Amino acid sequence: MTLEQTYPGLRVLDLATNIAGPFAAMILGDMGADVIKVERAPKGDDTRSLPPFADGQATVFLAVNRNKRSIMLDYKSEADRAILQRLIERADVVIESFPPGVADRLDLTWAALSQINPALVLASVSAFGDGPIGKGMPGYDALVQAVSGLMSFTGNEGGATVRIAPSALDLTTGMWTTMGIMAALQRRSSNMGKGEHVRLALLDTAFNLMNHQVLGFLATGETPQKLGSGAPSASPYGVYPASDGEILIATASQDQFERLCDCFGLDQAIDDSRFRTMAARIENRTAIDQLIAEVTAPERVADLLARLAACRISSGRVNTVAEACELPVISERNLLIAQRGSGLPQLRLPMVVGPVSAFRPPPALDQDREEILAELV
Repeated sequence: MTLEQTYPGLRVLDLATNIAGPFAAMILGDMGADVIKVERAPKGDDTRSLPPFADGQATVFLAVNRNKRSIMLDYKSEADRAILQRLIERADVVIESFPPGVADRLDLTWAALSQINPALVLASVSAFGDGPIGKGMPGYDALVQAVSGLMSFTGNEGGATVRIAPSALDLTTGMWTTMGIMAALQRRSSNMGKGEHVRLALLDTAFNLMNHQVLGFLATGETPQKLGSGAPSASPYGVYPASDGEILIATASQDQFERLCDCFGLDQAIDDSRFRTMAARIENRTAIDQLIAEVTAPERVADLLARLAACRISSGRVNTVAEACELPVISERNLLIAQRGSGLPQLRLPMVVGPVSAFRPPPALDQDREEILAELV
């Protein structure tokens, strides 16, 4: 069975906007589910208007909305509300990411939807959850990065506080949402067909991404600090200059450190009390980083990589996205998949194995209305 046949016949309603919820729905679509993207009139998903654009369509929207059909509904219209109810009656899964209070105003809460369809699995995605405190706190990826503490140790020592550039919390929450839905569907099959409410929050994702930093703080009382490209539990570990770019070098054991010293002619560092153990090197990371940078700075990246490979030290060039897209291993992994009717490829999901057929392109707003309505007759 291919991945595309994992969930044939599964009907998913994607009522969500932005990234996390739609990404979860897209993953299910890639698995073969019939995903109907229900977009609110008059503009549809918020990401449709976000630059940059390809062939007139927002790339943010294109990135998380393939393998879906689109219908636009006005939630204030009785006729469109009736259509939505019929869609809910026939759905297996509904994914929503309404701002605080909106589900209550629209009567689209778990209590209401489970009355319409007791077998329904509802996945609700929010920033801070639906508890008495969290439900009143709207937010986006960057805001949750800030509030959760994740942003506080991202960046270089002494530098400005920065966010993780990719929408890491949105995308990872989308993955957790899909896993939650899959688990709920499995439980439904052995629970008399009864559905359930899966509730995901970006805050939960943030704390799970910080797992060893949070536990380290709870154990020691020491707040995680900005380390740039460094690692809190290993040194030397980070990005170093070269004459034609930058290189990341990673050592995570005493043996690797000693091989690195031998490779770079830094034998004196092995017996230096500042660097004798991993704990000592972490405490004196600035000093050991300076020694390594003095070796790497005059040399070309390619020469350093060959030298480090011969010494069995993990290292790699710091590439731009443009350079990374041209790497042979990207083609080997088949990460960029041609999309029907578009020159812009789509990204293969990590769990896909074997050949991948062309994706159904992300839909234009309301493009599948007639087809969807005909199925409700």
